[in-house]
Amino acid sequence: MGEPRGHWVLDFADGSRELRSLLGGKGANVAEMTRVLGADRVPAGFTITTEACIAYLSSDGASPDGLEEQVGDALRRLESLAGRRLGDAEDPLLVSVRSGARESMPGMLDTVLNLGLNDETVLGLARRSGNERFAWDSYRRFVQMYGNVVVGVPGDRFEEAISASKALRGVSLDTELDTEALQGLTRDFQGFYEFPSDPREQLARAIRAVFDSWNGERAVAYRRINRIPDEWGTAVNVQQMVFGNLGESSGSGVAFSRDELTGAPEPSGDFLANAQGEDVVSGVRTPRDLGELRTWLPEVHEQLMEILRTLERHYGDMQDTEFTVQDGRLYMLQTRNAKRPAQAAVRFAVDAVSEGLLDRKAAISTIDPAGLDALLHPTFDPNVDYEVVAVGVAASPGAAKGEIVLTAGEAVRAAQEGREVILVRSFTEADDVAGFHAARGILTSEGGKASHAALVARGMGRPAVTGAGSVEVDVAAGEVRIGEHLLHAGDRIAIDGSLGRITLDDVPLVEPRMSEHFQTVLEWCDELRTLGVRANADTPADAVKAIELGAEGIGLCRSEHMFLGERQPLMAAVIMAEDEDARTEAIERLRPLQESDYQEILRAVDGRPVTVRLLDPPLHEFLPHPEDLPEGSFARKRVEQLQETNPMLGTRGVRLGILFPQLYEMQVRALFAAAARTPGARIEVMVPLVAYERELELMRGLIERVAGEHSHRDYLIGTMIELPRACFQADRIANDADFFSFGTNDLTQTALGFSRDDIEGRLLARYIDVKIVDRSPFETLDAPGVGQMVRMGAWLGRNTKPDLKLGVCGEHAGDPDSIDFLHNSGIDYVSCSPYRVPIARVAAAQAAIRSSAANGRDHDGS
Repeated sequence: MGEPRGHWVLDFADGSRELRSLLGGKGANVAEMTRVLGADRVPAGFTITTEACIAYLSSDGASPDGLEEQVGDALRRLESLAGRRLGDAEDPLLVSVRSGARESMPGMLDTVLNLGLNDETVLGLARRSGNERFAWDSYRRFVQMYGNVVVGVPGDRFEEAISASKALRGVSLDTELDTEALQGLTRDFQGFYEFPSDPREQLARAIRAVFDSWNGERAVAYRRINRIPDEWGTAVNVQQMVFGNLGESSGSGVAFSRDELTGAPEPSGDFLANAQGEDVVSGVRTPRDLGELRTWLPEVHEQLMEILRTLERHYGDMQDTEFTVQDGRLYMLQTRNAKRPAQAAVRFAVDAVSEGLLDRKAAISTIDPAGLDALLHPTFDPNVDYEVVAVGVAASPGAAKGEIVLTAGEAVRAAQEGREVILVRSFTEADDVAGFHAARGILTSEGGKASHAALVARGMGRPAVTGAGSVEVDVAAGEVRIGEHLLHAGDRIAIDGSLGRITLDDVPLVEPRMSEHFQTVLEWCDELRTLGVRANADTPADAVKAIELGAEGIGLCRSEHMFLGERQPLMAAVIMAEDEDARTEAIERLRPLQESDYQEILRAVDGRPVTVRLLDPPLHEFLPHPEDLPEGSFARKRVEQLQETNPMLGTRGVRLGILFPQLYEMQVRALFAAAARTPGARIEVMVPLVAYERELELMRGLIERVAGEHSHRDYLIGTMIELPRACFQADRIANDADFFSFGTNDLTQTALGFSRDDIEGRLLARYIDVKIVDRSPFETLDAPGVGQMVRMGAWLGRNTKPDLKLGVCGEHAGDPDSIDFLHNSGIDYVSCSPYRVPIARVAAAQAAIRSSAANGRDHDGS
């Protein structure tokens, strides 16, 4: 590989995939593809680096020193390779200007095609190609795209003009418009804004527009959802145009090296004859299946299949490519590791190992653990018949149902109100990304498997049906017509993104079963990971589901949940008792119920460990509101006495055990009685909210005294570390603990001084916007702050007691990024919600793989 020819610009021939952070994903992959496939298969070009973008944005839109000169030099090198010049009226060079972030952001950033056309060069293009209609179609597209992307003219304005032109001529497809119609549209479009005729000015403004799109609303929303750092910026790729709209032996398409929905080892994708790439991915036209390419252009199909195999072997991953056929010749424009739904990811991993493409470690590393949540999404109940009112393209798997909403903004508002909705559109645009995230599913009347709607839905794990031609959407009227059915916003609809079906019936959704491929991947992960995975479960049903999903035990059983619902009056009677005799009587009524609960959970886990947290929440949660009680009554006075200014930092956790030891005694007595009647029971008693070593010393004495009344002896006593002082004094607290479980939810609140419910609704979005944080500290562990407190507590605790067992049972225990941190922090196990267990198993294996590689201990892994 040659040396870079400048600080801001790099030719494709000089790049490689190792320069991804500098060239962006698209630039790095095009450069790599040039080296792998040869320059005759990949149109030449150059990349303006992400560093140039950051410099441009940091200086409020001022061009970095030397950038214009370096772009000019790179353009001259491209002109020399192409044998044409930008702006030459006789034989013009035309280029595309595309974005290229480090991580793929499909549809979020801007692209301009056919740049270099004006009233003179369009005539030269017509003469050179011998196809006047093609030349004016390309010019019309450029003026339209430039106006939309660079100038900001709304896309609907152009589409309305195209629709009017087709209606005037009695045609239905853009390809049926003749040269005269295209000339008229081009002139109309130029009237929408001041069109620059100088190709070099066009290029300069297009580059700035791509840079600016990094901070566009849709791109920012996408980065927030996908946790892409703002400071990465985007590269800009300037590439010689090849033309899929040159005639019936030309076309454009998207091809995946394997089925993008299932991961099956058969290439898939979409293409359109006589079309440019934007036609395929925009969703405005419904494309043809890739399999039809074999009939249309068999030699091109054979070449494409071989290229897909070559790229997949080279990258060691499933590939998503874009191609153009110009006069029967195949060109590859882009390749990237394919974003795919979870079932495709696990299928590819297993097949890649069996085919010898990857070893187990490498195969597991291709999986996005967060995306595996989609494998646990519901599907339509197969035993229920329902009326299918329309069928479209099965674009993203899973089933969903909800109220119809017709705009992304409506979807976001509905989600904030707790309503489940389906976003229904004619076709989606990049601005709809926030609505995708808010909706349960997406339905469009146009587009295919490679449309914007399909790509974004798959990336987010949302079920989607696209290209449902019988669905007519009228946003202005708030109506959706499906055949003879007229629906309105707010009506309910259901979609099956795995089969492409749409129904108006309220079909029950059922939980999916784990596929054989997923089971295989999880077995491999269990062999590799060193971090244990347990589950949080408060009911026997939760415990059963957790074990089914691979949990090695229950890391958190919150006993207070057993006191809610029908039993709440019994708990209230304990708290409201007028004297000790009344309190003892009320406690004894609760004990057998608690004992039965514990026994059912212990039986459900079949000898696996169960960590039971003693009563934790403030007492007011079990009491009626004072205004609901008679004024002057004992009950009202008692409730008013127990009211606290800040109950979450008041009388809760171990403080309850010290003030009301009978409560903890009852819970421990019920737990040990249940364990004594359950063969193989392994129990761990956890005391919550400990700040002082004396608190745990007192409670350990209570627990051991009650345990002595029973025959069961297989137990541990520990505490939940969820206060900063407990982390700082962990060496002392460890004297009376057999285990620590870090409660990172409350530890985050107490360490940062954040109320979770308040910050996420009022403050967090602003903190992300001004770059104080890049994500919620309640989703991913705040490693520099809260994470270091966890490490301190772990180190101090083990300094006193080397065999101290360490776990984490907050929400972070199911977050892949947090799991990676915890793996490297000496933690023995994480405990997450049952449905996050498979995700945690994969994330823990990936953490072990990265750690092994970093420490130089990597091996075959097969």
